[in-house]
Amino acid sequence: MPDQIIVLESLTQGTPGITPSFGATLVEACLVCLASSNHQPNISLVVEGSFNTAFALSWSWEVTDQMLRTWNDETETTEQAAYAIAILLARLLLNLTVIERSRKGTGFDYWLGEEVSPDSGIFQRKTRLEVSGIRHGAARDIATRLSTKLKQVRRVSEASPVYVIVVEFSVPIARVEKA
Repeated sequence: MPDQIIVLESLTQGTPGITPSFGATLVEACLVCLASSNHQPNISLVVEGSFNTAFALSWSWEVTDQMLRTWNDETETTEQAAYAIAILLARLLLNLTVIERSRKGTGFDYWLGEEVSPDSGIFQRKTRLEVSGIRHGAARDIATRLSTKLKQVRRVSEASPVYVIVVEFSVPIARVEKA
């Protein structure tokens, strides 16, 4: 059993760039994805790539029929669920949090930074985060998606660092790479 625990509902506290209600939405999507593989609380999330570790995923919310009907689009649900895991991993592995959602066409999903006081400049020390989710896939699928996303973020000329996180939910596993 992993020593560290990720409490999914901690996203309901929000971040400088995510409201508590959006955090709750991400948790719901994540729980629906985990439930689709019959995972129970404290399932091990294996992390590979730039980091090699594991976390126990913990939650107390029940997946309801209403949640399943709300999150009936598998592609959208998987994407939002991957955001949940990636944001929590960024906090634990990189000591960074979401500061702002990126705009379409930038080649990445979120700006990360240190959680700072409002008067010290919210946009200091930014890191980019690109996320992708796979509901059910093999190691080859994860590697292919990771390769695609790394090429995507490298096309954008930026001085700031960028991390790509691909989350697969049937195992579950997260591949984290610095581009």
